[in-house]
Amino acid sequence: MIATSPDTTETAIIVGVITPDTSRWAVRDNLNELEQLAHTAGAVVTDRVTQSRTRIDPATFIGSGKVKEIKRLVSQKDADLVIFDDDLAPVQVRNIERQMDAKLLDRSGLILDIFAGRAQTSAAKTQVELAQLDYLRTRLTRRWTHLSRQKGGIGTKGPGETQIETDRRLIDKRIATLREKLEKIDRQRTTQRKARRSYTQVSLVGYTNAGKSTLMNAMADESVLAEDQLFATLDATTRNITLDGTEEVLLSDTVGFIRKLPHRLIESFKSTLDEVRTSDLLLHVIDVTHPRFEDHMRVVDETLDELDAQDIPRLLVFNKVDALDDTHLLRALRRDYPDAVFVSALRGIGVTSLKDELLSLIRADYVERTAVLPVTEPALIARIHREAEVLHEEYTYTDAQKDAKPQAIARIQYRASEKHGQRIAELIEALDFGHVSDLPSNTPADMSAS
Repeated sequence: MIATSPDTTETAIIVGVITPDTSRWAVRDNLNELEQLAHTAGAVVTDRVTQSRTRIDPATFIGSGKVKEIKRLVSQKDADLVIFDDDLAPVQVRNIERQMDAKLLDRSGLILDIFAGRAQTSAAKTQVELAQLDYLRTRLTRRWTHLSRQKGGIGTKGPGETQIETDRRLIDKRIATLREKLEKIDRQRTTQRKARRSYTQVSLVGYTNAGKSTLMNAMADESVLAEDQLFATLDATTRNITLDGTEEVLLSDTVGFIRKLPHRLIESFKSTLDEVRTSDLLLHVIDVTHPRFEDHMRVVDETLDELDAQDIPRLLVFNKVDALDDTHLLRALRRDYPDAVFVSALRGIGVTSLKDELLSLIRADYVERTAVLPVTEPALIARIHREAEVLHEEYTYTDAQKDAKPQAIARIQYRASEKHGQRIAELIEALDFGHVSDLPSNTPADMSAS
């Protein structure tokens, strides 16, 4: 991990490449973000280096001449780190390291370092370590510190490839252990999510530092860690909030997305990101003050596709409107995104409107049904009251039948989401006596059907 104490703060040179597919302006903005990532990790960026190429050099990414130029700059500035904005192939890492008198990181390595520093819970630490080891495995060189302390003797000769292979076997063994641990964590979280199925589940998603945690604080009236920095939140945080005094939903804050989020992180954080996959609705939070917020929106959409969450309904929430000086942009956004909500999570502006819109979306797919079931099922009757909006309820008896006595029944007319309504219907239909009937949306509340 990059050192962050005042006496050991490391200095870094960041490197970006301009290709026919990437404009100079895009690379500039990407380096701005990379500098912010470096700062988040605890490094100070002293210089930026850009290189225009028609194609990436397979051996050194930027070409041998540029490598020599950066080597001289490292020497002049006494830099500790060289950070590339793009991911480097293992062979490129090895070739560049042979010429550099500084540590070498690419974008994925830097993000993984930040995650390692931010991980607080056992689950997050396990997920990050697995991702780091997976990343490290193919990048072992003689310049890496050995993963095990070995004294001289038989079996330790040849500090080059022999030691690398030894380290690689140690990594493989540790990876297997971590995966077993994550499988156990995943099973535990799956059990926890099953216990939440009776609630509507809403997840906050968005580019890192868009203000998701601040918005959760505003909506839940609680204090979740919210800092003006990248990846302040790694573990999913869930809170119970009430809309309109009646509708209870579970609101989850998840890890922020970013351009080129390492795939190995997505895989390692599967159990955390399952909060997104199992949600009924997503609130896509956007920092409207960022000059490239549209690119951020695209990155979030692409990441949701990768998570197989592209079909989950979502509501766009443009945040930080109080800090937006361009009123023309705000008017244009309201015109282009008429269904979006505009808020300032920090100042609480628009949060009430957001809750109202969220409630409308949740109830948009409500179906009205009438359930008939025995009064001897009080737990199921209580569940209907808990998971649905009861419109009309009466207790009566069935008609007397030959060889059968009248049976006490409850006839309940209710409105519920498709998810909750279907689950209630399945439970009632499984009874020896009981059934559910759909009702037209204009059925009077005092009318019952059997």
